Amino acid sequence: MTEILAVSTAFPAHKHPQGQLTAKYADLAGLRRARRALLERLHQNAGVRTRHTVAPLHEYGALGGIESRNDRYIAEATDLGETALTQALARAGRQPPDIDLIVVTSVTGVAVPSIDARLIPRLGLRPDVKRLPIFGLGCVAGAAALSRVHDYLRGWPGHTAALLAVELCSLTVPAAGATTADLVASGLFGDGAAALIASGARAPGQPGPRVIATRGEVFPDSTDALGWRLSETGFRIVLTTDLSEVVESRLGPAITQFLAGQGLTADDIGAWICHPGGPRVIDAVQRALKLPDEAVAQSREALAEAGNLSSASVLHILEKVADAGVTPGTFGLMIGLGPGVSAELVLLRW
Repeated sequence: MTEILAVSTAFPAHKHPQGQLTAKYADLAGLRRARRALLERLHQNAGVRTRHTVAPLHEYGALGGIESRNDRYIAEATDLGETALTQALARAGRQPPDIDLIVVTSVTGVAVPSIDARLIPRLGLRPDVKRLPIFGLGCVAGAAALSRVHDYLRGWPGHTAALLAVELCSLTVPAAGATTADLVASGLFGDGAAALIASGARAPGQPGPRVIATRGEVFPDSTDALGWRLSETGFRIVLTTDLSEVVESRLGPAITQFLAGQGLTADDIGAWICHPGGPRVIDAVQRALKLPDEAVAQSREALAEAGNLSSASVLHILEKVADAGVTPGTFGLMIGLGPGVSAELVLLRW
């Protein structure tokens, strides 16, 4: 059984109101009047109040191309990841040598050696720690990585695992040739990292949730709805209006089947940890499952206060839900969504 001992989110120091980020991006992209008006409408409708950026705003005009941005990603992701993991370890009452497996997921930069390898000496992890870097799953990766941690701990119940999701979305926002999809993304995504510590053995007095079951599904004929493409200037978002339609039509049956396999229905779920992909995606999840407003309130608030953190978002929301207090015995469902279009479902119980 996988016991979640602690979750902790870390944000960069630079926090900005949405309007300030809108004005900065309009200037960086050199938008003319009509496109600037479109940008302002899109940002105002993004459901976001504030977001964090890894660099101060005045530096974004001089970040350079893909090489210099990726170098900045490696340095900053390692620093922010170290902070998140240090916080999570302290909350879990664990030391770095206690970790037997470290899983790191990120899709906003490329690092070889991977971020997990760079963190071994900085955190004081054992040199023989097992490592699993994950790239390419996008926003769904936080939930998918937790599923893989669960798989590992079922086989090694005496072990302790660490999961880190770190995303520096601001380093991927293009300044030249902005498409409408780029304008949408520039108003949604924020920078942040979230770390989780889990054990295969129940800790005495542990108030956190345990993982009961997981399921991943890639929805057919949806691969072009969401993703990255690599251009000469870096990553470019692939984002279509089909995304919310795919989520609304496919997610409900997937969740119904998953819960039925555990003898449950959506009415049995008392805590919902839904990926805040954007207002339309949250609306689609809510309609697909016929959820009351309070079920997705934490997702909307996480989006408002920090934006979409990609893979780190569901872990951030899990932290918020757990810190707010959950009655023992309550079932929870984590819903990760990402390119594929894919969904990862993690059934929890406090």
